[in-house]
Amino acid sequence: MKNIIFMGTPSYATCILKELIKEGFNIQALFTQSDKPVGRKQILTPSDIKKFVLENNLNIKIFTPKTLKDENIINQIKSLKPDFIVVAAYGKILPKEILDIAPCINLHASLLPKYRGASPIQSAILNDDKISGVCSMLMEEGLDSGAILESIEYNIEGKNSSEIFEIFSNLAAKICVSTLENYSKITPQIQDENKVSFCKKIKKEDGLIKLDDAKNIYQKFLAFYPWPGIFLENGLKFLDIELFDKDKIQESGKILKIENDGFLLTCNKGILKIKILQESGKKALDGKTYLNGKRLKFGDNLF
Repeated sequence: MKNIIFMGTPSYATCILKELIKEGFNIQALFTQSDKPVGRKQILTPSDIKKFVLENNLNIKIFTPKTLKDENIINQIKSLKPDFIVVAAYGKILPKEILDIAPCINLHASLLPKYRGASPIQSAILNDDKISGVCSMLMEEGLDSGAILESIEYNIEGKNSSEIFEIFSNLAAKICVSTLENYSKITPQIQDENKVSFCKKIKKEDGLIKLDDAKNIYQKFLAFYPWPGIFLENGLKFLDIELFDKDKIQESGKILKIENDGFLLTCNKGILKIKILQESGKKALDGKTYLNGKRLKFGDNLF
């Protein structure tokens, strides 16, 4: 039985931890982010993975250190003598003192060296990649720069961020088990530094759109679903859309056609079908109901 220290925070990490437990790995400890204030009332809420451990009364000690550079934390990890440290969307950099304790294996949601960083799934969608995937890698001091151990490709075309997160969580869980069980037989592959690209942490303002290019807006919709979503400068949110045409050039913001399940809206380039939308502070409405409430018709400007 291999002894594992697990480091992770969101549901992506929880899925991997569940699989390790199912496959009989001994999880010695969980390191996760501190509880965060959530919602209007700012209620302190544990991370998804911490919640899973607590709700299932698992005999796993939980650590939420502000920093991993604390000598006491480093000594506690050393005392556990783990065979591996598994990291999945933890959100903290591991110092060399921890990297040297045991092989540290990261489960990254891209085909490295592409999309090193915090938003690999969203970045792949934004760039309209057809193929992405998951890989296990040996961690080193650089950001996602360690040697690749195993990888799985997957066709992500037409899928939104939420769908891909779920798929990749399951792929990462399977590849994690495979990597741990076959570690001694795997030859690590050094990343090609000439093919490196980076991605940034997603912020709420990244969801702001202008009615310029319908194809780009649609990719943003897929990438930023469910958060931060896409919205216009006036706060109007598009909660469900389809790409109707990606090439036609015309004046933007006009209602081109009204249908039972939405309406066609022109962009400078291309046409979107708006199915569900929401004004700031109001409830979400289907496209046809929204237009009726605003007394807007074919040929009118949306705003």
